[in-house]
Amino acid sequence: MRYSLAALFITGLFFSCNSKNNLNTEGSISVKDYFNYQQEGVQTAGIKMVPIQTSLGEFKVWTKRFGNNPRIKILLLHGGPAMTHEYMECFQSFFPQQGFEFYEYDQLGSYYSDQPTDSSLWTIDRYVGEVEQVRIAIGADASNFYILGNSWGGILAIEYALKYQANMKGMIVANMMASISRYAAYGDELKKAMRKSAVDSLLAYEKLKQFDNPDYQKLLTTEYYNKHICRLQPWPDGVNRAFKHLNYPIYLMMQGPSEFSVGGRLANWERMNDLKNITIPTLMVAAKYDTMDPEDMKKQSELVKNGRYLFCPNGSHLAMWDDQEVFMKGVIDFIKDVDKGKF
Repeated sequence: MRYSLAALFITGLFFSCNSKNNLNTEGSISVKDYFNYQQEGVQTAGIKMVPIQTSLGEFKVWTKRFGNNPRIKILLLHGGPAMTHEYMECFQSFFPQQGFEFYEYDQLGSYYSDQPTDSSLWTIDRYVGEVEQVRIAIGADASNFYILGNSWGGILAIEYALKYQANMKGMIVANMMASISRYAAYGDELKKAMRKSAVDSLLAYEKLKQFDNPDYQKLLTTEYYNKHICRLQPWPDGVNRAFKHLNYPIYLMMQGPSEFSVGGRLANWERMNDLKNITIPTLMVAAKYDTMDPEDMKKQSELVKNGRYLFCPNGSHLAMWDDQEVFMKGVIDFIKDVDKGKF
């Protein structure tokens, strides 16, 4: 028993010391402090419904906090629009080990947040204002605030930075070109590598607006999504749940019928010429099999004033899943370098 108690004490001491070293870039936050959210009353596992003011009144959006680090607060912006945070749950396996404080977040209209139906709400400007309100709610500012946006979340990150970069420390744009017209043109190039019969069938379904046709969905998945959205087979559970919970009417209105065809309210979005106005440290992430042109992503990293480029050679649109080692290491190294003033 004496030996067992001694071994337990040594093991606990080892874990505690190593936890402190791993949970902060300076090794100064204990496990207890890292997971102390200073909540009163019933504990909610970091989940908070944040009130958002809009022209139509107040709504609430779902957020979930992980960790406590006043130096590094990262807000994850999911794609869609109207997808969910669920496909970004993979960050839970990486960011806590680094001591990063980060937030999963369902934008207004998404599954875990309020879902108003008034179409006037679905504009880029309103989404940007929403992100600013979430930033204030999580207590982030220019000394610690990072945004990581994937796909549509990358559009939202760029738009937010163009208006509010004075409130930011750094930004990661993952798998999103800053020009819808160039994105559409690259999609046309990808279509040339597909079976012509598959392309013709998909376009025929879309012309008839049969977006919920099971044959259309199956063809879309096997011929396009499995090659360019997520190359893992089977898809991770979080990815499946995010697609299952997609608020399709909003997605259709903003993006168009699918990732295969570009349209909707985002059809004329163009920001390549404005990237020069972004001065905060910015990481542009590209992937070989993505629906986004890696060369454009590289160019974007050069157009911003303080950019870095990360290429995922085995990844697609969700490179955080199908080229996870490269993606996560590159993102973590970027955040650490910015935090330490080494960028």
